[in-house]
Amino acid sequence: MDELNIINILPDSVANQIAAGEVVDRPASAVKELLENAMDAGATQIDLIVKDAGRTLLQVIDNGCGMSDSDARLCFERHATSKIHHADDLFSIHTMGFRGEALASIAAIAQVELRTHLIGNELGTVVNIEGSHVTSQHPEACPTGTSISVKNLFFNVPARRNFLKKDSVELSHIEEVFRRITLIHSDIAFTFTSNGRLLYDLKAGSMLQRISQLFGNHCKERLFNVEEETDLLKIKGFVGKPEYARKTRGEQYLFVNGRFIKHPALSAAVEKAYTDMLPEHSYPSYFIGLQVDPAKIDINIHPTKTEVKFVDEHAMFAILRSAVKKALGQFTLATELEFDKPAEFNIGPAPKGYIPPQPKISYNPDYNPFRPTSTQTRLNLQKEPNDLKALKNLMAPEDPKDPIAPKDLTPPSTTCLQLQSRYIVTPLSSGLAVIDQQRAHERVLFDKLTQSNSSTISHSQTLLFPVNCTFSPADAELLAELLPDLRPYGFAIETLSSTTFVVTATPVDFKESELQTFLNQMLADYKGSVMLRFSNRSQSLCASLARQMAIRPGTPLTQEEMQQLVADLFACPMADTSPSGKKTITIVKPEELLH
Repeated sequence: MDELNIINILPDSVANQIAAGEVVDRPASAVKELLENAMDAGATQIDLIVKDAGRTLLQVIDNGCGMSDSDARLCFERHATSKIHHADDLFSIHTMGFRGEALASIAAIAQVELRTHLIGNELGTVVNIEGSHVTSQHPEACPTGTSISVKNLFFNVPARRNFLKKDSVELSHIEEVFRRITLIHSDIAFTFTSNGRLLYDLKAGSMLQRISQLFGNHCKERLFNVEEETDLLKIKGFVGKPEYARKTRGEQYLFVNGRFIKHPALSAAVEKAYTDMLPEHSYPSYFIGLQVDPAKIDINIHPTKTEVKFVDEHAMFAILRSAVKKALGQFTLATELEFDKPAEFNIGPAPKGYIPPQPKISYNPDYNPFRPTSTQTRLNLQKEPNDLKALKNLMAPEDPKDPIAPKDLTPPSTTCLQLQSRYIVTPLSSGLAVIDQQRAHERVLFDKLTQSNSSTISHSQTLLFPVNCTFSPADAELLAELLPDLRPYGFAIETLSSTTFVVTATPVDFKESELQTFLNQMLADYKGSVMLRFSNRSQSLCASLARQMAIRPGTPLTQEEMQQLVADLFACPMADTSPSGKKTITIVKPEELLH
C-alpha cells in the first residue's frame, strides 16, 4: 500500500499572507507599523496621509536616516531586521519594531511604493512591490528620509477586505493608533491628513502640550502631574482629577519604554488609587509613561506588542498605585491643612514624680438597652417594623397570581417608595417592581426623542453667557457633522475655529457647567458601542442623548415625580430594558419576602 503524504510546505506568498493576518488585520495596524518604523529611523517629523480610511491609500513620510539600495529591497523580506542578532537581544529591546515582519506583511496584501534616500548618498531608491513580488527598483532623486505608500490594502485578500467596517469606524481606529503613538513621543512632530483634510498638526513639545493638542486645551486644568522614580521603575505622566471622571475608559493610556501597552493589573493599580473618589461606573483619565529595565520585561508575546510580561509585577502594581495616590493627595484640599503641631499641643515634659490621674467614665447604672426610655427611642425601635408594614400595605391590594402587565399599574393613585435615592418601588399584580430610576428615565427619554416630530422634540433655553467648548481635531470634525442633528433637541452650537465651538442654547434645565463633559461623552458614545448598537445615526444620537440627560443615581424624587416616571416607563413598548440593553425593572415576588 502506497503511503499517503498529506503535509506540504506552504508557498512563500501564502505564508506571507497568513503572517500578514497576525500583524495587519485592518488599516490601523498598518499605520502602527509604519509610524513605528519611522520613529526607529530617528525621524523628527512624520506625516501620515490616508484616503478612504486607509482602503485606498496609507502613506507615511519621515525625515529619518533613510535606507541604502540593498536595504530598501531587503526590508520586504520576512524576519529581515536590523535590531535582533541573537536570542538574548529580545531582552534588551530599545526600539519600537524588531521582528522584521511589518513591511513583509504589508507588502503581501497591498501594492507598496517605497521611496528612500540614505543620508550621505547622492540619489535615493524607489522600490515597487505588489503581493510580495517586486515589480521594479531604480535610483531616483528624492528627499532624505523615507516615504512608504500602501495602496489598495487587501487587494488580493478580498475576504479580509469585506470584513472592514465603514470608513468612519476604520478612521476612528487609525486615529486611536495615532494618539497612542504620538502621546508618548511628544518630542517628534506629527501631522495627520485624511482625504485632504488636516486633522492634526502636532508640534514637538512636552507631554502636557501633546495631550492638549490631541484632546483639547481644556485638559490642562483637569490633570495632576505624576512623577516617581525607584530602582525598579520610573513613572512620569498625568492623571485626571476625580471630578472629571467619565463613563467610559476612552482616555486611559499606559506606556512602557515608549510603547503603548494593555496590562489589566497596572491599569487596576491606577484605578485603585481613586478608591472612594469616583461615582459608580465612572473611570479616571490617565496618561502615564513607565521606564523599566528591558531585561525585566518581555514584549515578545504578541505580534502587536501591546501585551507584555514583567518580572516583578506585584511590586510595580504597588509602586504605581502609591505614586498615583500621592499625586491625588498632593493636589486635594487636604494639602491646604496645616500639619504643624498647634501651639496648644506643644506640651512640655511632666514634672519629676508626677502621676497623671486615671480617666473617669460616667455611666448610668440603671440603663437597660431593652427597655425604651424615651419617645425617640420607641420611634427608632418601631422604624423597621413600620417600613416592613409599608411594604406589605403596598402589596395587600394586589393578587400575586395575576401576570405582570403595564395596565395593572395606576401611577396617579399608587404610592411609590424611593430606596437609596436610586430605586423606585411600586406594587404590581405579581409582586413589587423595583425600578432603576436612571435606566427607566433613559428608556423614556430615548422613546420620546425617537418618536417625537423633529420640530417639537425639545424646548430650548438661551444661555445668558455663551459657553466655549474645545475638542480634538477629529472630535471637532465629528461634532461639526452632528450639529444639524443636535439642533432639534434644543442645542444651538456654532463653530468658532477648527477645534472650538460656542454653545448659545441648550435644552431646558440643562446645566451649563456640564456642557463640555456632556459633549465629550456624547461623542465618545457615538463613536463607540452606542453607534454600533443601532442601525442609523439618528437612533445612535438619541441613545447617547438619553444616556447623558437621564437623572442620576442619588437624585431624590418627589411622589409626583416618581409616579410620572413610572407611568411614562410603562407606556414604553420596551419598558423592561434601557436603550443600552440593561434591565430597568426587577420583580420581587411575595414568597421571596416571606423567606
